[in-house]
Amino acid sequence: MNSTFREPALKRALVVKGRGEHKAGGERGERAWSRTGDWAAAIGAASLVVIVVLSALIVMMAADRPSPLSATTHANFFPGWMAGPLGGLWPGLTRDTTTLRLLFTGSIITMYAAYVVGLAYVPALRLHKRWAIAAVVAVHTIFFLAPPLALTDIFNYVNYGRMEVVHHLNPYTTIPILEPHGDPSYDLSNWHQLLSPYGPLFTLLTFAVVPLGVAASFWALKGILALASLAMLLLVWRCARLLGRDPVTVIVLVGLNPIVLVWGLGGDHNDFLMVLFIVLGFYLLLLSRARTRQRGMAERPVDSNGAAERPVDRNGASPSPAGGEGDRAQRAPRAGRRGWLFPLVPLELGAGGAFVVATGLKASGGVLIPVVLVALLKTPRRLVQVVLGMIAAALLVGAVSLIAFGLHVPDLSTQGRLVTNVSVPNLLGLVLGSGGETDGLRRLLSGVLALAVLACCFHAWRTRESITAAGWAGVALLVTLSWVLPWYVVWVLPLAALSSSRRLRTVTLVLGAYLIVGWSPASGLLWNAIGFHPEKTSLGRLHQRYVKELLN
Repeated sequence: MNSTFREPALKRALVVKGRGEHKAGGERGERAWSRTGDWAAAIGAASLVVIVVLSALIVMMAADRPSPLSATTHANFFPGWMAGPLGGLWPGLTRDTTTLRLLFTGSIITMYAAYVVGLAYVPALRLHKRWAIAAVVAVHTIFFLAPPLALTDIFNYVNYGRMEVVHHLNPYTTIPILEPHGDPSYDLSNWHQLLSPYGPLFTLLTFAVVPLGVAASFWALKGILALASLAMLLLVWRCARLLGRDPVTVIVLVGLNPIVLVWGLGGDHNDFLMVLFIVLGFYLLLLSRARTRQRGMAERPVDSNGAAERPVDRNGASPSPAGGEGDRAQRAPRAGRRGWLFPLVPLELGAGGAFVVATGLKASGGVLIPVVLVALLKTPRRLVQVVLGMIAAALLVGAVSLIAFGLHVPDLSTQGRLVTNVSVPNLLGLVLGSGGETDGLRRLLSGVLALAVLACCFHAWRTRESITAAGWAGVALLVTLSWVLPWYVVWVLPLAALSSSRRLRTVTLVLGAYLIVGWSPASGLLWNAIGFHPEKTSLGRLHQRYVKELLN
């Protein structure tokens, strides 16, 4: 009897003991997890603080006094309107040029390291959404207040606009050196032998700010570009939500990239407007698809549990939302081919128009158009709607350009012959022993770009993931360009952030590291240390001479 009752009692005691141990172990695990989570949150917060603080440091260095950090300044010229409100806030800053370059470069490298760390740890913040948004707004404000960093493109924008409005000289047919040299924007610009390479829509925008004067035009364009960047980030956030991705990680990847901040926002480049309309095009496509699916779910019969039946692909899985542009229900014909045209779908028409507007702002945006169209081949109604939007926008942009500039177009051919020392084509030419990029290598790489875009089109057609395919097309464009500049990485960043491809994001981050090494102010010291002088080869000297002729 005793043994009979003792066994169940022992079992119950063991169970109770096991439960107690499990509970104690769970509590220890929760405490350990809490400590780990606290550390992760602290690292994420610290990475954001580092980016914001070093952004302010860089701008204060550039705004304090004339230096190579702000290319338009020199010993006797740095007006207060250009330095901005942060000018003169660091009176004890060193005057040694080499030290300034090292400080600038060290700050950028540290920012990039914090940026990469932040991508991993910012999501651990309990209030990560607020922290990330606050950091993005802070750095945009800081770089809006900055003097022009690194290059002088913003004053080229102003000068081309003044050529037409003030001097009645078409910037697509007249080089700036032929304008009156007494114009206040002439000495601030530098591409005096180059016909305008900027898109007609952006050039018209520069016309609109001319009545403000040079100083106010400078600040007006800075404000427009900063707002364009913030608007692009808002659309990226909304795209991430539509794709079911963490929007905080996405805007950190796009909005806190130090290369884009320092050379893009700090340098005041028009790429932000182009990328804004590219992202707008993808957002409208994603929103249209989401609404179509909602209508489809509402109209589908319900199963025995009362849930709407979902379409499945040939593998029995629901269509993936990541970057695709349609589902089987959308591929079904509506009243024959006439159903492809009517009723019109404003979102898809707007998407097509947005991609054309992006190209009208800067021609680089056009490389994505075939990828977007091919991704829609399996949804003919959507394809037709997007094409109609593109045609309408192209006719409008063409008409506006014809009225403003006649039959003349941006001078892309001259700019296409320019070569930067650290571009991939030039480095490839050095490896091959030709001393840099040759004309034959340029033609070969143009063919490689065309094949790469075709491969991206095939990927988009097969997977219907146009965002991923477009991102890879942007990478192909960057690595085959002879005249590559650091802020061009913004062409790829939003697409890499929204893509389902981790490999694309990794490649984009590696491209960023390469651009920092190639373009940091102290990179010349590195080249001297390792004896790397691509500008001293016979072909390198020819490339440099060609650039100097256009800058005369």
